[in-house]
Amino acid sequence: MTTDTSQPRATILYVDDEEMACKYFARAAGSEHEVLSATGADEAIAILQEHQAKISVLVTDYRMPGRDGGDLLRQVALEYPQIVRILVTAYADKDMLLETVNSGEVFKILEKPITVTDVREVLRLAGERYRERAVRQQRLMAIDETLAFLAHELNTPLAAIANFARGIEARVAGEYNQQRNAEIGRAAGAMHDNAQYCLAVLSSFLQSVRSSAGGAKPKPGPGNDVSAGALVASLLDSYPFADNQRNWVQVELHDDFPVPTLPNCVALVLSSVMSNALRALADVDNPSLRFVVVAGDRPEIRIADNGPGIPPEVMDRLLVDPVTTHASAGGSGMGMIFCNRVMQSFGGGIRIASASGAGTTVTLDFPNMKNRMNRSDR
Repeated sequence: MTTDTSQPRATILYVDDEEMACKYFARAAGSEHEVLSATGADEAIAILQEHQAKISVLVTDYRMPGRDGGDLLRQVALEYPQIVRILVTAYADKDMLLETVNSGEVFKILEKPITVTDVREVLRLAGERYRERAVRQQRLMAIDETLAFLAHELNTPLAAIANFARGIEARVAGEYNQQRNAEIGRAAGAMHDNAQYCLAVLSSFLQSVRSSAGGAKPKPGPGNDVSAGALVASLLDSYPFADNQRNWVQVELHDDFPVPTLPNCVALVLSSVMSNALRALADVDNPSLRFVVVAGDRPEIRIADNGPGIPPEVMDRLLVDPVTTHASAGGSGMGMIFCNRVMQSFGGGIRIASASGAGTTVTLDFPNMKNRMNRSDR
């Protein structure tokens, strides 16, 4: 008995309105590839709908009757992001293709006339890219499953804590003097609110991971974007403030701007930064915490407090090493590292300014989406 250990043939979809070009490409691709052909964008989409599970690479001509190759590439990038996309074009088209190359998610460009060597080399590179994506997708799925398990395991005890806290709050009424009842009620209420907030954070984080690991992304547009101001407002509405902490917070909105990438994770960043600021303000006589939302060429959200500031030796390492000024309150120092990585993941960043006795300002920098070409892992 023998076992076939050879790799299955990669399936390529080639799109060109010229029949001879399709035949030439199929021969050039060689026997190690299965080549499916389409004569236009609509036919290509129909083939993808039927065979998407096995197609790893799309190669399309640019100039075709009806919808051109750029339009096809943009649709495939949205609906089938796992497929590696290659554009075939003539030299004369180059000036017209800048937008397609930047917004159409192109991995490589094949310039006409294409040779057998060109075709096989670009397909080899495309195959490597597809396999890299497949491995990464498997890892993301494993992370997703792990997080789902953790969320389930944490969700149950957190929900129980919330219910116990609400029950305690209801049952202590009348059993102690009025002052004691009020103290126990406030403590139980705080337990309930914090547990509920933790449940919301878990749900939000899990949703973000699933979205980043999933397939098609929603088409960009004003209706799909969450604004920076809305994220701040939502945080202030849901955060479990203690005592009169909410009165410390003010918001200044100097024009709003969209946060189209990872808004749930940005919300977690805002929550983490605000939590740090609230802890720093615990012993301040007149605590103040300001959120400042600024649009323009460099969109940003500033979170400024009038706390004691951050020691210089901690400042130097804050975004690199797990250092904390709140170890006694359970801080691990990982929060700012996580926040910085989240912001950097979509082209943003974090800046921190602090002086002893003069408070701290944390600035979240966002890319300017109006002037920035949309480019992703192609």
